[in-house]
Amino acid sequence: MDDLIRIPCVLMRGGTSKGPFFLANDLPIEPAERDRVLIAALGAGHRLQIDGIGGGNPLTSKVAIVGRARRADADVDYLFAQVKVAERMVDTSPNCGNMLAGVGPFAIEAGLVPVETGTTTVRIHNVNTGKIIVARVQTPEGRVNYGGDVAIDGVPGTAAPIQMAFLDAAGAKTGRLLPSGAAIERIGGTDVSLIDAAMPLLLLDARDLGKTGYESPAEIDADRALLDRIETLRLEAGLRMGLGDVSSKVIPKPVLISPPVNGGAICVRYLMPHSCHTALAITGAVGIATAIATQGTIAARIAGRVALPGEIRIEHPSGQLGVRIESPGPTSAPVVYVLRTARRLFEGAVLVPAGTFSKDKETESLEETAC
Repeated sequence: MDDLIRIPCVLMRGGTSKGPFFLANDLPIEPAERDRVLIAALGAGHRLQIDGIGGGNPLTSKVAIVGRARRADADVDYLFAQVKVAERMVDTSPNCGNMLAGVGPFAIEAGLVPVETGTTTVRIHNVNTGKIIVARVQTPEGRVNYGGDVAIDGVPGTAAPIQMAFLDAAGAKTGRLLPSGAAIERIGGTDVSLIDAAMPLLLLDARDLGKTGYESPAEIDADRALLDRIETLRLEAGLRMGLGDVSSKVIPKPVLISPPVNGGAICVRYLMPHSCHTALAITGAVGIATAIATQGTIAARIAGRVALPGEIRIEHPSGQLGVRIESPGPTSAPVVYVLRTARRLFEGAVLVPAGTFSKDKETESLEETAC
């Protein structure tokens, strides 16, 4: 197999997403070369990703790259890469909180973090945003435990809980909770809220777009006029948030918001950004929860007043996602806690064409691979 190169990886489910987890020093140093490897590994550029291990869906075309931390306040670095399905492109601008759920277990089993008996705490530096997330992983008898009785909507069965605290999530990409300085503004005659907490978001009242907000993901994906209008709003939102031209980026993520119908605090349809999530991204949930707790936003207007600290549930197409919101102080942005699960699915090596590499394969720290 001289024409193929083996790259060790572990296929994992993290929350409602799935993809390969790599050690940083098993991938090329240079970002463009690294991205070519990821495109080849997942088979990007074909809607079925038939020539790779991607699942033909944005939720199953994700990558986690984990290495030793370059910050004293973290245990590991985690670089997230969204590999496009139908395009040969990789986007490392956002974080992914669902894949994040698998980082703690992966890091422990890779020997990057010393395991503790009972529960092991892993401080994760998300390289994409520069933020710290603290994950608590069950490790009875000094081993990662995947089995448990916690169910999350969008995933069949139950598994062990992984609690994640998003510390200082505000301004993940723009440096400000409200990048434009306003809780609500108008773009193209439509009221919007632009918020950046774990993920830059464009919040929209579904009714302002002529929708109920309860449409299925398939119905939204089939509504080309709606998607085109949302993309026009998103491109302008990117400029106002200081993100520049976002036509080739997946941020900001548009979110259609409507009143709850099943006892939650709010109902959402989360776009990624050109198709509707069948559930809800964790980073999106953090941003939405933060917006609910931020006076004046569209989310706060629809959800109403929420007492802090408190727990809320966000309704999405596959059910609900529960979060806890705490306020560390009157001048600080809320801290959001999310409960997820993860599972190790397959371990081995992915094979990519040797021609993918522009030179002999080298290894280096995650610091060198981050965009």
